[in-house]
Amino acid sequence: MVNDTAHTALLVMDVQRGVVERFAGTGELLSRLARAVDTARGAVVPVIFVRVAFRAGHPEVSVNNRSFSALASQASTRFTDESEATQIHPAVGPREGDLVVVKKRVSAFSGSDLEVLLRSLDVTHLVLTGIATSGVVLSTLREAADKDYRLTVLADGCLDIDEEVHRVLIGKVFPRQAEVVSVDEWASRLSSG
Repeated sequence: MVNDTAHTALLVMDVQRGVVERFAGTGELLSRLARAVDTARGAVVPVIFVRVAFRAGHPEVSVNNRSFSALASQASTRFTDESEATQIHPAVGPREGDLVVVKKRVSAFSGSDLEVLLRSLDVTHLVLTGIATSGVVLSTLREAADKDYRLTVLADGCLDIDEEVHRVLIGKVFPRQAEVVSVDEWASRLSSG
């Protein structure tokens, strides 16, 4: 790993109340993510929180979108911009100086201003964390790789409902396009460098 913190950003993706509550035993994950966030802040690495949220009535959601159409058909206000479910979990939550991006699809880039922020910050290296490994992390990794970002995935900073899918992605798929390390390993490198 090249230690270039001047061009690095930590992305904490979909770690919002409505997503976290769907998983049992997230305490350890949230603790590891809090450590990664604190280490990034200490090294003056931008922390960018990414959350998914929609307008009231979910007009952004097509009936053709299998991932989100059930949500829209429920006429729910659960994942609207103001709802509690779309707010970043307080265990890792944003502080002054952190950035929050709102997306409209699975990838952190889709329907958000993430790419504009990254260009403005001169970020060329993304460190990815989030829920779920097979959702936002996979989609963002693939799109970021196609956009020529250098990538690191914090293996134990990601979580998926299917442990086998998580294991295959972390162990076999992600290493083709990213460095895969633990939160402790990344934090140690960042602190020493």
